[in-house]
Amino acid sequence: MNPTRSRRVQAAAAALVLAALATACGGGSGDKQSSGPVTLPFWGWANGQEAVVKAFNASHKDVKLKYTKVTDQLTMQKQLTNAVKAKNAPCLVQNTAEYVTTWVSQGALADITKYVEPSKAKFNTGSWASTQVQGKSYGVPTSSAPNFTIYRTDIFKKYGLKAPATWDEFIAAGKVLKKHGIKITNYAGEDPSTLEVLAMQAGAHWYAIDGDSWKVDFQDAGTLKAAKVIQEIIDNDLDSTLSFADYAAVQRNYDNGGTATRQISTWQMAGMVQNFTRSFGEWALSPWPTYTGESAKTPAGTNLTGSVTLVTKQCKNVQQAAEAALWMSTNAGAVKTMASPTTGNGVMPALADSNAYVGEAISDKLLGKNYEPAKKVVTDSLSTVTTDWAFGPDFTAMLTEMQAGWAKVVSKQETVTDLLAHMQEWTVNDLKSRGISVKG
Repeated sequence: MNPTRSRRVQAAAAALVLAALATACGGGSGDKQSSGPVTLPFWGWANGQEAVVKAFNASHKDVKLKYTKVTDQLTMQKQLTNAVKAKNAPCLVQNTAEYVTTWVSQGALADITKYVEPSKAKFNTGSWASTQVQGKSYGVPTSSAPNFTIYRTDIFKKYGLKAPATWDEFIAAGKVLKKHGIKITNYAGEDPSTLEVLAMQAGAHWYAIDGDSWKVDFQDAGTLKAAKVIQEIIDNDLDSTLSFADYAAVQRNYDNGGTATRQISTWQMAGMVQNFTRSFGEWALSPWPTYTGESAKTPAGTNLTGSVTLVTKQCKNVQQAAEAALWMSTNAGAVKTMASPTTGNGVMPALADSNAYVGEAISDKLLGKNYEPAKKVVTDSLSTVTTDWAFGPDFTAMLTEMQAGWAKVVSKQETVTDLLAHMQEWTVNDLKSRGISVKG
């Protein structure tokens, strides 16, 4: 290994070429597999995992999982940080895709590519990509988030509208609905993920790896394309601006017909079912709108990503850990347990063939006669998920900063392009302050 290169990478918090380092310097303690029965500590927070662990242990003689339930996703990041520093990290951890790059950049995860690559075809492409950094796998996907539009069929029919296939059609429909006091969508001031997912769909790359540095670009063509759509919706007052701080009020607004569509995933339908009283059976699914002239493409952004099971570099039994992660994501019983909203966390599996689980993931009560057609919309969306989006090493901090600016955008105090210019400068400076090499 080139010493100069090594110093540069370390100065960049190892955020870029950990995979290359692993290849050059060896794969860590996991390369030396212990013989005989082994116990693999596993941390997670999702409902149903304890039952899955019990089933794994009952069916495996030489490998056992020891499960520790963590309070939630944010608590996991704090506890794992402390464990990594103390050199007592568990072998397996539940996480979500936006954190993978951060943990790789901190040298916390093991490269398990050689153990899991043969199983790649079992998973849908979007979910598989969520566990990778620079083509190397650091975990196994456990769930995916198909994305689509849900809309009020009665309202659309009343005003002679069809489900918008493109963003241009979406805006046009919004202008018709506005005349009748109805909003086409809701932009919560605290939720900038709207900008992220539309930019992702448009082919943007806010973060990219360029040699030994991160390249930051919040003003590329894809982002500006997304900004144009969002700005037109805001400028024409086509959006509600209801905060999710009063979640029930947002749901009542949808139920009462104040807002006619949402771009969501399967897991978000539960909140609608739990809070609605009037509009059951009036909702239908349609594909996520495309940019005019472009093929179908759905985002895999914040709050839309699925869960992953990651393998830490401190694990002494990396191969067994990788194989256990694969079992939890592919065993029929384990998958069914986790997919059920009753026994698990009610989200879609990460499997390439998830058809058998679609019926449970969507609500016939909410969709009524539109329930059967909705299944194909969900299934089709899994094959169009973005696979080339990179979550930068300060992604969580970046989104927190973006929240403040997004609130100003939604309230018309500044434009989307104003926010993007600020985020460009802020993110470059933030990475530099962390000692990470950056271009932008």
